[in-house]
Amino acid sequence: QVNLAESGGGLVQPGESLRLSCDYSGNIFHINSMAWYRQAPGKERDLVASITSGGTARYADFVKGRFTISRDNAKRMMWLQMNSLNPEDTAIYYCYAKAYTGLTSDYWGQGIQVTVSS
Repeated sequence: QVNLAESGGGLVQPGESLRLSCDYSGNIFHINSMAWYRQAPGKERDLVASITSGGTARYADFVKGRFTISRDNAKRMMWLQMNSLNPEDTAIYYCYAKAYTGLTSDYWGQGIQVTVSS
């Protein structure tokens, strides 16, 4: 079993920053990739950013230049630094991992609310 837990969400004003954290635990042999997704009310869940075990990051066009994804395999942590936030970034943000525990499976955190509003 793999557990993912997000933290760091909250309410901020437009233009401000937030840093989301995801810590993971469990009997994990290897995590192939990790990512942040988000889901706004009434919308589908979208990929925000992903990062491979080697540290290669990719971003959705709507966050390029504003968000930075990073991870520390030794600490079993992943982060999403979000700068220049705007109201369109308001959503529930989910931590995701594709992990090998003997089988390769997809794992999700419970999600954390990020609200950008003046």
